[in-house]
Amino acid sequence: MTIRVVTDSTCDLPAEQVVKYGIAVVPLIITADSNELRDGIDISRGEFYSRLPEFHHSPKTAAPGPDAFRRVYERLADEGADEILSIHISHRLSAVIDSARTAAADTRAAHVKAFDSRQLSLGMGFEVLEAAKVAERGGTMEEILQLLDSQIRRTHVCAALDTLEYMRRGGRMNGAITALGNLLQVKPILKMFDGEPTAERVRTRAGALKRLRDLIAAHVPYARAAILHSGVAERAREFLRHVEDLLPIGPIWVEEINPVLGAHLGPGVLGFAGIAAQEPGGKP
Repeated sequence: MTIRVVTDSTCDLPAEQVVKYGIAVVPLIITADSNELRDGIDISRGEFYSRLPEFHHSPKTAAPGPDAFRRVYERLADEGADEILSIHISHRLSAVIDSARTAAADTRAAHVKAFDSRQLSLGMGFEVLEAAKVAERGGTMEEILQLLDSQIRRTHVCAALDTLEYMRRGGRMNGAITALGNLLQVKPILKMFDGEPTAERVRTRAGALKRLRDLIAAHVPYARAAILHSGVAERAREFLRHVEDLLPIGPIWVEEINPVLGAHLGPGVLGFAGIAAQEPGGKP
């Protein structure tokens, strides 16, 4: 049985990994100043962050429709896929998984499993990568899903925002964020674990970086980790130096957050995605 992996453009995996493992990526849609742009195709990350302060209206984002997913599933089936695992951003953050499930139910050429990652950014990207690696070595769908279930319970994502302004503009001041109130001068800390977004606040950028380090330290040791940012690569590399004693030995990715998330989080974000070596309670 041949298994192929599909994801969406919020996964933040490096392009070389996507190509290496034959991962299919369905782009989300960004509407900026009346222009509809496919994330990662019609606009790059660098271009998006350079233009973000210049947009007359805050960019809007949308999930692709079921047809976009169905076309990808059918193409992969034509290429020889017997089964397809479609892994997407948490349903708490986007309707992407709903479109994928609708398309999966309508696809007859291959069996499609639409899977809620219960994560975002590289929290999801690490799941996609693990699934693709297991599929490449001939693992079964059941084996992949069991591994992902364990990985989800070990995955932690957190990020320090420079401002709440972009979330306010985009109408995303809801859920965990509303608990922070309307204070736009605070530095929000967003956290995601097992599908549950939460938030807290600190007063200064220095305090936010200290809090990020504390959150990272709470789950050492890590099997895998990465630093995330939105348009502040040098600050991200500096932050990596600040926390590298907490991270696994070896190369650590420093990745720019995709424009879909960046439209809501704004520029200046520093974040972290990591897979703890053990589940809560000590189970590896």
